[in-house]
Amino acid sequence: MYQKRFLISLLLVGSITARAQSRYAHDRVYTANQVSNTVSVVDPSTNAFLGEIDLGKPYPNVLSPLYRGQALVHGLRYLPARKLLAVVSIGSNAVTFISTETNKVLKTVYVGRSPHEPTFTPDGKHLWVSVRGEAYISVIDVATMTEVKQVPVADGPGMVSFSPDGKLAYVCSSFTPELDIINTTTYKPVKKIPVVSPFSPNIFTSPKGEWVAFTHKDVGKVTVLNTSTQTIANVLNTGAITNHVTFTYVDKKLLMLATVGGENKVRVFDPAQNFKQTDSVTVGTLPHGIWAAPDGKLAYVGLEYADEVQGINLETMQPLPPVKIGQSPQALVYADNAVTDARTKANLTALSDSAATQLIMLAPAGNNDHGLGRLAVRPVGLADLVEQIFSNLQPNGSYTLAFTRSKTAPYAVDYEVNQFKADDKGKYMGQSTGLVRSTGKKATTNEYTHIILVDNTTQEVVLVDKR
Repeated sequence: MYQKRFLISLLLVGSITARAQSRYAHDRVYTANQVSNTVSVVDPSTNAFLGEIDLGKPYPNVLSPLYRGQALVHGLRYLPARKLLAVVSIGSNAVTFISTETNKVLKTVYVGRSPHEPTFTPDGKHLWVSVRGEAYISVIDVATMTEVKQVPVADGPGMVSFSPDGKLAYVCSSFTPELDIINTTTYKPVKKIPVVSPFSPNIFTSPKGEWVAFTHKDVGKVTVLNTSTQTIANVLNTGAITNHVTFTYVDKKLLMLATVGGENKVRVFDPAQNFKQTDSVTVGTLPHGIWAAPDGKLAYVGLEYADEVQGINLETMQPLPPVKIGQSPQALVYADNAVTDARTKANLTALSDSAATQLIMLAPAGNNDHGLGRLAVRPVGLADLVEQIFSNLQPNGSYTLAFTRSKTAPYAVDYEVNQFKADDKGKYMGQSTGLVRSTGKKATTNEYTHIILVDNTTQEVVLVDKR
């Protein structure tokens, strides 16, 4: 069945590529890769990886004082008028400006603690950067590439989106359950709207400005604001780990797309039907960033745990074959007319990162617990970086993630990876490193047979990897 779907995908990408050689040849898709600290560059006309823009050293080299380069490359935005890419690095508090023509860094601006996402104003004169570790927006003048203003907002701003005329800025928060609406002339708040949860990392305005949608990653929802009334129009149950949202016109019909990381889905909603879900596209592991081409016929999605991007034919709602890129892609942008010379690979480096080994953890046979774990295990130097997402655990429960040599239950704890405490909703997201070498379909090169999750209170194994 998988082979049949893959052959269909190859036929689809062939048809898109044939007609897209000229249409998309000067466009590029960029991803911000948080583990490898690179920006990957993909050619949508051929659905092919072109190379990497190196911004810093990969893990674990950044786990020490950082004097050069960037760490935790995460946020991304593109300004077509200047062929300019803005890249936010959370760990080094940096906004890096890159020419898409040359793939060269033009300047790096340092802002406050843990910035998250950049957004250019509609006129292209300023870049608003959400400083998530504090309570303000950093406004950067694009011409001089210097900070000119700090705009106070609710604690932990996640991202900014503008009205098409640039008069209003909509700011979601990662720490405060509210949406702030800011007058961009006075930099003063117009309205503060309570929302369903305190963790909203992503926000997007529809092309004509009638809707603003923002995600709630912690509760798996998307809130939609009616901008004419400045009231909440809908709160959609979209699914666990809802990451990013976007709007696009497909055959003159406005659609909203949302990536649902916990289900490996891109969900499609129709605003004309009160945001009824009309389609769902299955993609690779943990979809994160998403962006559509200007013609609405193609979209790309970053796959955080697969270290890939994947295109979607929006006319057929079918996925294209995935493309290998850097490690742990976060934000993604589709950049129209990014290069004059469609053949250029100037200043790009080859892909040297090892792809992640993906593991799913389920309850052992006979256990009715519905807990779920997803792991991405990446070699980083002499160790492995183990990224982890767990759900449906005991609220505030204490757990140990470990390797075992046992082939069947009862499983012994033979190598402890890390201990953690679930939140009050029974969820945990985090990462750790250890002296565990990953290879192929197995978690380790030695005699370890499984990775297990142990409840520290009961000492029971509640999850085991599915192989």
